[in-house]
Amino acid sequence: MANIKSSKKAIKVIAKKTENNHELKARVKNLIKETEKAIAANDKEKANTLFKDVQKYLDQAVSKGLVKSNTSDRQKSRLSNKVKNMK
Repeated sequence: MANIKSSKKAIKVIAKKTENNHELKARVKNLIKETEKAIAANDKEKANTLFKDVQKYLDQAVSKGLVKSNTSDRQKSRLSNKVKNMK
């Protein structure tokens, strides 16, 4: 445990940032899963709206450095192909 006042504050700040980062990553993963479920159910409208949200939150994660750019691009590309190829 830290003894210096600034170190104690840094621990609190790091914990808060970690929590926020975890929430964003979890939101992205859950949205991807929901989008794939909508695709499986052939719900085109829901899949399109969820896909837009996935793009938005993936871009946020990339800007914060939580996800690499290529990973984000790959995930968006695969999902967009699935949405486009829906019957």
